[in-house]
Amino acid sequence: MRRRPAAGGSHPVLTVSGFPSIIQKLNGARDRRRDVGEGLPTFFCLWTLPRINVKHELEAVVAQEVTPLEYELAEFRVGGTKSRPVLDIRIDRLDGQKVQVGDCERASRAIEARLDTMPDLIDGRYVLEVSSPGMERPLRTIAHWRRFTGRRAMITSTVLAAIGGRAEVEIVGVDGEDAEARISVKDQKGNVYAMTLAEISEARLAFHWKP
Repeated sequence: MRRRPAAGGSHPVLTVSGFPSIIQKLNGARDRRRDVGEGLPTFFCLWTLPRINVKHELEAVVAQEVTPLEYELAEFRVGGTKSRPVLDIRIDRLDGQKVQVGDCERASRAIEARLDTMPDLIDGRYVLEVSSPGMERPLRTIAHWRRFTGRRAMITSTVLAAIGGRAEVEIVGVDGEDAEARISVKDQKGNVYAMTLAEISEARLAFHWKP
């Protein structure tokens, strides 16, 4: 469960399901609204562009900021409303260590500083959330599949059409490199399927809580 800091709170660092998260309201201490004219919404500059293009551009900017800090952008989502969008950013450490609260704070400061210089891309009030990718982290690159060989994942792929197109599988291994790499997975009956990254529409590590 995510909880936003109470009004007047001065410590925005939270813990969600055992993983560090920082929720930073970028209009609490200061309001970065820009005068864009009478009758126009505060977030006019962002939402007059096609939303998908803005999301991709924001994602690229965030990745550029966290990579030099030795973090990987594991996931990027835009939610909230037009007047108060939420940038949900999940980072992972490139050294394989667990993401700590300090990592989230460090990445958040870098991202905020960069966005401050880009009012034409994102202007007005928004909420920035930076956290670890969690136990059910997305698998988006060949490096991810190699790293988590032997783990279980929930994937959606046309290659799995015979078993409904979506299933929990075991990651068997990866053969090849880049776009030609073949990812092998095994279903619960022991059947093995091979697929390329392009044939996987969604994939996340599977996690089951043990009592």
